[in-house]
Amino acid sequence: MHHPVLSSLLPVVLLIAIGFVAARVGWIRAEASKDLSNLVFMVLTPALLFRTMSSVHVEQLNFEPIAVYFVAVLLLFGATMAWQGFSQRAAVLALSVTFSNTVMIGIPLIGLAYGQAGLVTLFTLISVHSLVLLTLATVILELVSARDERRKGQGSQRPMAYTVLEAVKNGVIHPVPLPIIVGLVFAQTGLVLPEVVDRPLQLLGNAFGPMALVLVGVTLTQVQVGPHLRGALGITFMKNLCLPALMAALGWAWGMTGVPYAVMVVTASLPMGANVFLFSQRYEVAQDLVTAGMAVSTVLALVTTSIVMLVLQ
Repeated sequence: MHHPVLSSLLPVVLLIAIGFVAARVGWIRAEASKDLSNLVFMVLTPALLFRTMSSVHVEQLNFEPIAVYFVAVLLLFGATMAWQGFSQRAAVLALSVTFSNTVMIGIPLIGLAYGQAGLVTLFTLISVHSLVLLTLATVILELVSARDERRKGQGSQRPMAYTVLEAVKNGVIHPVPLPIIVGLVFAQTGLVLPEVVDRPLQLLGNAFGPMALVLVGVTLTQVQVGPHLRGALGITFMKNLCLPALMAALGWAWGMTGVPYAVMVVTASLPMGANVFLFSQRYEVAQDLVTAGMAVSTVLALVTTSIVMLVLQ
């Protein structure tokens, strides 16, 4: 249990298993999963994101390793969109193969393996990880939705530029990007959240990880993984192996070395983050495939992340 991969991943697997068992025995009914999803997406997620960003001072962060990381991520994201076509399903699948579980798994894993120096690099990534990827996915989802409404004749026939601006607005005024942006702006003022506000936000944020993972387990009772196993393995291959390989190649070409290089490659190898699952639930797109993909990605990460760390050593 002292191996960093086991120590960080096994609690995640157990939380998913707890949700699965609780739903199987009837403690959590299937019809309640939508309410739980709304609770996590609309309440816990904004609290976690705002509080995380409210203490981030941009001028103190080294973004060079982060820039290389996002080059790798955006290359894979764009390739997935090109392969799947410009659709909501493509956006969710592109997010599923690029969005790592940087908080629930990444923080304990990087802390155990690379110490404080590794955590500084990881926290720099976390400060913009959700802002970049979730905002990008939200804007694409809103843009595709507006396009589909226009094609069906349900939307107004306004210029495309207006549709894009409307999609961007809907993508920013959203339970995920908005608290990130507001928190980041607040941090630059130099103010500190008063204890009476910070403490409830901390408690809500702490509940996000366990609740989201339990919800994955609940949803697994409604999904037959078998029919989606091939797709789930494909997502896992792209997320757990292709993304870190791409990051390793780009980092080597850029001349990255030492702890920042190792942290970025290992972070790329982490399994799919819970926010992807919440997005698929929210927009009702590829829900079964993403749920199966998250479960398979998390379980197989016990092997794949260990292999990545072994190769790095």
